[in-house]
Amino acid sequence: MSVPAELGYTSEHEWVSVTDGVATVGITAYAAEALGEIVYVEAPEVGSSVTAGETCGEVESTKSVSDIYSPVDGEVVEVNQSVEDDPETVGSDPYGQGWLFKVELAQDPEDLMTPEQYTSLIEGES
Repeated sequence: MSVPAELGYTSEHEWVSVTDGVATVGITAYAAEALGEIVYVEAPEVGSSVTAGETCGEVESTKSVSDIYSPVDGEVVEVNQSVEDDPETVGSDPYGQGWLFKVELAQDPEDLMTPEQYTSLIEGES
């Protein structure tokens, strides 16, 4: 299972990449594989505020519907329209074209897991 070393992770299986005060958020390959075929993505709206640990959208697959939890505090500045138009991208390229939304950070994220910690988490769930 791919766990890129340059990202931060949450126990809810979101990943975060921070560049110049903007966090890019997606769901991990582990979560995408567990969901199966993703058929619908509802990301938060541009301009809305998100709070770390609170739900801000959902991902629907042929197996279930799962909440998306924001891993950071801030304002949504961009939503990946291509995954809303083609939800399968989340499963086929979760760390690339399958990102979900970008947040201008209110503060640096503090509670993200390292790749090693996240790997231990998913190995414990397998």
